[in-house]
Amino acid sequence: MLETMKKYIRYASKWRIFFSVAILVCPSGIWAQDHEFKHYERDTLIAAAKELMETSRYCALITLDNSGHPQARTMDPFSPGEDMVVWLGTNVNSRKVREIRNDSRVTLYYEDPDGGGYVVIKGNGYLMDDPEILRKYWKVEWDEFYPDKSATYTLIKVIPKELEIIYYKYGITGSSRTWEVPLIEF
Repeated sequence: MLETMKKYIRYASKWRIFFSVAILVCPSGIWAQDHEFKHYERDTLIAAAKELMETSRYCALITLDNSGHPQARTMDPFSPGEDMVVWLGTNVNSRKVREIRNDSRVTLYYEDPDGGGYVVIKGNGYLMDDPEILRKYWKVEWDEFYPDKSATYTLIKVIPKELEIIYYKYGITGSSRTWEVPLIEF
């Protein structure tokens, strides 16, 4: 039995050396091969992102608290504009408003309801209290949450800097090796 184990170790060592050399010599060979990272047209990614965002009823808004720790909460956003700007309604006294006043960096996360992808928007959030804009971005179903709408309702305008998307419905995927995802910069 001891002799059999010694043969196995010598055999395994030879194969380990072979595979190590093959990977070093042939980095683009079958042992290190990755599917090419696909590059998508900007318009294709934006159209797919808008569709996924409109299909998702809710998104997560992530802000940073005073210690720099991310804070996430569910939001009921308006559909993105042509420029991918997203509007969100909230209470002027909410924690998210205080956090955006302190640090305008925000992230929005939308998940495909069917589990087939997601959109992440990184950007800056700005508080808007113009009465005309407040009237434009209002949902009737919010009436019960804002009995004194004029005193408590405000808007967050998220201006994107980056957008990441995975959407299997249209074959939009990332690298199988690094998981890098398609990215758009604004």
